[in-house]
Amino acid sequence: MTGAALLLRRRLPSAAWVLPPILAALFLMGLGLGASFLPPDRVFAALTGTGVRSDGIIVWNLRMPRVLMAMLAGGALGLAGFLLQRATRNPLAAPATLGIVDGAALGVLTFLWAFSDEANALTVPILWQPAAAAAGALIFAAAVAWLARRDLGGPLRLILYGIALGALADALVTLMMVAGPVYRAGQALIWLAGSVHTASWFEVTLLSSVVAVALVGAVPLMRPLDNLRCDDATAAAQGVNVMLTRGAAIGLAVLLTAAAVSVAGGIGFVGLVAPHLARRIAPSGTGAQALTTLGCGAGIVAAADILARLAFAPLEIPTGAVTAMIGVPVLLLLLLRGRG
Repeated sequence: MTGAALLLRRRLPSAAWVLPPILAALFLMGLGLGASFLPPDRVFAALTGTGVRSDGIIVWNLRMPRVLMAMLAGGALGLAGFLLQRATRNPLAAPATLGIVDGAALGVLTFLWAFSDEANALTVPILWQPAAAAAGALIFAAAVAWLARRDLGGPLRLILYGIALGALADALVTLMMVAGPVYRAGQALIWLAGSVHTASWFEVTLLSSVVAVALVGAVPLMRPLDNLRCDDATAAAQGVNVMLTRGAAIGLAVLLTAAAVSVAGGIGFVGLVAPHLARRIAPSGTGAQALTTLGCGAGIVAAADILARLAFAPLEIPTGAVTAMIGVPVLLLLLLRGRG
């Protein structure tokens, strides 16, 4: 075992080491379950290229991008929630509760509404879609930050601002769907519900690149974010540039959210649930919690996608609906526990 692995093992509690086997099991289940069931031996044969051609097509062309997209999107949203909660010192902060998911979805829907033709084909390169999501997420994140900066009403007021602006984004999306052509409404529904069933290798490559960049950018923030658990004055006395650290963390969270929403749609509540779950698995160390949150988010969306395939088979429900059914009770529980 390398020195880095030994160091990581010391930092991560034993419970956190359950995550890799769980993620591996979800990965294999995602490749095997569906309209055409593939037992594990056929999945392994397809992965190694020794199986029949039809199994290889199902695994590599249809299910592999979907499973990887679910894990990448979940990991991105989970890490975004972790960064937001640490930057704001608010356990309810998340891309969904701060309106960032809704803002990114509005950006994507505006892009589809403006640059789609009657054949549902884009009139501009698809590469502009993540940029549209990033623009929408950034605008709404900046609006929430501006309101919170002007009104020092405490953590709950920050969440209320996010919920209000998220409702505004939802209303604008509904208006676009009603006022716009019908063929664009069909595209809009995919992004509103949140789904990974149309994932492609291009989207997997795009999202994995963003997640990799965000992970590299998050590494130097781990120690300053650990110090931010104290108040701003204490953190500043320890040599932390509070405004720069907070701005960088929120910027990375917006980038991760925009990338995930641009390819997987409005999957909500993962950024809220994953950090809280990670804190119970890896209760010490900012870096350990960040890695655990990444794994928890990936596992939540991967499991939700499997449930979405099987719950009403042969029909598939949106993955975002499953994550919402998990996230809403957790949000209510956190609010009830913190009302004192």
